[in-house]
Amino acid sequence: MSVHAWLMLIGALLLMSSLLNGWIRRTPVTPFALYVLAGMLLGPWVAGVALIDLAAHSLLLGRTTEAALVVSLFIGGLKLRVLWHGSPWHMGVRLAVPAMLLTVAGMAGAAHGLFDAPWSVALMFAAAAAPTDPVLASLVSVDDAGDDDDLRVALSTEAGLNDGAALPLLLLALLFHHGGGTGELWTWLARDVAWSLPAGIALGFVLARLIGALATRIKSSNQDTAPNDLLALALLVLTYAFAQYLHASVFLAAFAAGLGLRHAEWLVVSRHPNPELKHAPEVHPPAEALINPNRRDADVTRQPWASIGLVVSDALSFGDTLERLIAAGLLVLLGIALASYASAAGVALSALLFLVVRPLAVLLVTWGCGLRWPRRLLLGWLGIRGIGSLNYLAYAMVHGASPQASALLSEWIVTLVVSSVIVHGMSTQPLMAWRAARIAMRSGRRDARA
Repeated sequence: MSVHAWLMLIGALLLMSSLLNGWIRRTPVTPFALYVLAGMLLGPWVAGVALIDLAAHSLLLGRTTEAALVVSLFIGGLKLRVLWHGSPWHMGVRLAVPAMLLTVAGMAGAAHGLFDAPWSVALMFAAAAAPTDPVLASLVSVDDAGDDDDLRVALSTEAGLNDGAALPLLLLALLFHHGGGTGELWTWLARDVAWSLPAGIALGFVLARLIGALATRIKSSNQDTAPNDLLALALLVLTYAFAQYLHASVFLAAFAAGLGLRHAEWLVVSRHPNPELKHAPEVHPPAEALINPNRRDADVTRQPWASIGLVVSDALSFGDTLERLIAAGLLVLLGIALASYASAAGVALSALLFLVVRPLAVLLVTWGCGLRWPRRLLLGWLGIRGIGSLNYLAYAMVHGASPQASALLSEWIVTLVVSSVIVHGMSTQPLMAWRAARIAMRSGRRDARA
C-alpha cells in the first residue's frame, strides 16, 4: 500500500470511530478491536493488499511504539491527581512490581517448560508479556484528574510504572542470550536497575515540576493566552533527551513528568485558589476543570490557577490526540501482521497469562490488604497487554535477538496482544458496568439505613 492509501485508511478509521463512538460505547466492541479487524481484512487472510515483516521493520516499530508509550505515560501521570500516601497508590505499586515479577517468573517457566524455549528467550517473552498497557487501557484507567476511583487509580499507577520496571528484565534476558558473564551482570544491576529506575522517576518529576511552575509564572505575569501545545511537546522532548543522555528510564521519566506537572498544578491552586471557590486546598477542583480553553480571557488568565489550568488542559488535549493517532496506526499494522504470526502456542500462553498467572500473582500480592474478593479478581483480570509488549519485541530484535528467537517471540507476542485486545476489550465494559451497578446498590443501601 502507498503512503496515500495508508493515510486514507487511518483517516477513515478515525472518522468512523469518532462518529460511531456513542454506539460503540454501548457494545462490548472497542475502537481498538475495530482497528485490529481492519488490519486483518487488509492482510493476507482477506484482501491480501498488505503484508508486514516485523523483523525487517523492527527499528521503525520500536521508535513508533516508544513514542506512543512516552505520550501515553505522560498523559496517564498527568491525569493522576491523588495523594501519594493513599491506598490506591500502594495497590498500584504492588501490582507494578511484585505482581509483575511473579508474572514474569510464571510466564518464563511456562514458555520454557511447555514449549521448550531456551531460558533467555523465555525470559524475553515473559518480560514483554508482563507489563500492562497504558495506551489500550483507557477503558479501565483514570478518565480525568477528578477521577479518584480506587480501582482505576491502582490500574493507572500499575500501567504507568511497569513498562519502565520490566525493561531491566528484558535487558537481563538479552544479556543471557549473548552469553554475558559476571562482569556484565554487575553492570546490569548497577546501571539498568539501581541507577536507571530511580533516576528516571526523579528526572521526569523535577523537570516537569520546574517547567510547570515557570510556565505559570511567565504566563500569568504576561497575561499570555496562547495555546500551550508546544510547551507539552517541549517537556516530553526534554524529558526523553535527558533520560537517554543520563541512561535513565525513559518510560518512568515520561510517567513522572506527568505526575510532576500535575503536582505543579496542585501546588499552584493550593497557594492561589480560585477566589470564587470555598474549598479547602486539598479538595480544590483540578485547575483545567475551572477554565474554558476556548475562551482565553486575559483578565482571567492573569490568575495563576487559570494559567496552570490552560497549560494542563492543552497538554491533555495534545497528548490524547497524538496517542490516538499513533495507536490507530499501530493496531492496523498489528492486525495485518497476525496472518503471518498467529500461533497456537501464543494462544495457549495468552490463556495461561490471562486466566492463571496474572490472577494468581494479583491474589498473592493483595493478600491481607482488606480488599473484597470481587475487587481482587477484577484487578487480576484487567491486565491489558498492548503497545508496550510490541515495543519490547522490537527492542529485542534491534538489540541482537537471534533470527530464531525473533521469529518465536514475534509469533507469541503478536498473538498475545491481539488476544488481549479482543478478550479484554469485549469483557471490560460489561465488567465495569457490573461493578458500577454494585457500587450504586451498596450506596443505596447505606443511604436507606441512614
